[in-house]
Amino acid sequence: MRAISRLNRRQLGTLALACAAVFAGPAMAQDVIKIGYSGPLSGGAAQYGKNALDGMLLAADELNAANLEVGGKKVKFEIVALDDKYNPSETAINAQRLVQQHKTAAILVPHSGGIFAAQTTNERNNFIVLAYSSVPQITNRGNKLTLRIPPEFTTYIEPFSKYLMEQYGKKVALVGADHDYAKAWAAAFKPGWEKLGGTVVAENPMSYNRATDFYSGVSKALAAKPDVLFVGGASEPTALVVKQARELGFKGGFMVMDQAKLDEMARVVGGTGILEGAIGVLPVSADPSPVNKAFIERFGKKFNARVPGSEALWNYSAVHATAKAMQLAGSASDATAIHAKLDAAYKGLSAEVNPGGVLGVDAAGGTLTRERGGAVKDGKITVVNTAK
Repeated sequence: MRAISRLNRRQLGTLALACAAVFAGPAMAQDVIKIGYSGPLSGGAAQYGKNALDGMLLAADELNAANLEVGGKKVKFEIVALDDKYNPSETAINAQRLVQQHKTAAILVPHSGGIFAAQTTNERNNFIVLAYSSVPQITNRGNKLTLRIPPEFTTYIEPFSKYLMEQYGKKVALVGADHDYAKAWAAAFKPGWEKLGGTVVAENPMSYNRATDFYSGVSKALAAKPDVLFVGGASEPTALVVKQARELGFKGGFMVMDQAKLDEMARVVGGTGILEGAIGVLPVSADPSPVNKAFIERFGKKFNARVPGSEALWNYSAVHATAKAMQLAGSASDATAIHAKLDAAYKGLSAEVNPGGVLGVDAAGGTLTRERGGAVKDGKITVVNTAK
């Protein structure tokens, strides 16, 4: 009592607050759930990697504002992002670090080489690969802890090819990128084009992520006098390839693989004029649906009025679905239980957080969607229906 009597009023108040914090701590504490990201945040594909990551960050903000509970505990979501420079070996190292140091039950990887690298260990190490890549092999391998986020790219080949053949002709030169994803696209595109009666007159893949001068590769392809050029990597270098082709006098069309986005390419080359005749996935900015426009507005508020690409949109919804699956599973650490709830999670999302309209997840772990394409015609990006 004598010791307490020596405390002044201010000291007593401080002691009272400290005691209150001690006793209130457990009730107010939040468990932190970490979702990993390993993608390119430097090098030629850095902007692509940032776009993929930013959709995740927006979703985490919204989830935290909702004060969610998982397994009866209040939780906070955190995205832990590591740069892999688009190098699969770096992805494997990052995945190990994310699981061991950050206890991530799910890791998003936005390139196929890195996804395949992560799939070599994810079932053993109990984490879900959130795969932002449309390569069919990602789910065809039978990995039981993989979610393929976007639709398979093979759905675009027939309708896009028919469109270009009708507009420009049947001779195509392949001048896509040389990374694993682009190789997979080209390998599927070539027989698809030929099946429709087309001819591949040149094959000259280039290093989009390391080169800035595409004169030699493009001029070599144009020597074969193609009607159409198959192009594609990240948006910025893809736009530069198209620009180089136009500067060399090419008047034909462009088949743009889905990693590149037409609206982002237009910003690189100063407008859609150079892109006339190009066809690719429908950019988020060209989708007129109300929920999509609302998503663009929310994204712009967080990221300085930037317009999101489809990688931001799909990954945004994937994080919301992963969180929902954790709630349904009652666990943030049991990857098998979480993965089993992804189909129900997507189906349970509101349209507001599912602006791309994902319908669910198939038995192999791939999302079910209604894809649409976009073509540049008369200087504007217009909707092209890809439904068969």
